[in-house]
Amino acid sequence: MTDLEIVKEKLQETKASLVVLYANGEWKAYYQNRITDIKEILRQDKMALQGAVIADKVIGKVAGSILAVAGVKEIYADVMSQYAIPVLEENGIQYEYKNLVDYIQNNDKTGMCPMENKYKEEKHIHKIFKEMIGDMGT
Repeated sequence: MTDLEIVKEKLQETKASLVVLYANGEWKAYYQNRITDIKEILRQDKMALQGAVIADKVIGKVAGSILAVAGVKEIYADVMSQYAIPVLEENGIQYEYKNLVDYIQNNDKTGMCPMENKYKEEKHIHKIFKEMIGDMGT
């Protein structure tokens, strides 16, 4: 079983919103919504996701950008936005998704997620990272 298959399976089994298989071989499930867990992981240790493989319920451009800067090597998403794909491809991140959508929806499902909308044309992923996570020496 590949690392990506492991995190995909754990995502379904645990009903988590995010599963991380860290480079040291340990895995952990997280349950907060949006990018809250990713932000907390990186605020505790900016190198924590280097070489990690993750499975997430939803990956949009903002999450994809943060994960690219953080050094994630593979990503699976149940739902991935078309805005995330160029970011992942330009940064050599292998990815899979169950459903590809035009954009990530807002909480009310009435339009685009405000963060996806704000950053959809942004070319500099380090800017997105800095604005969402803070300046952590990246």
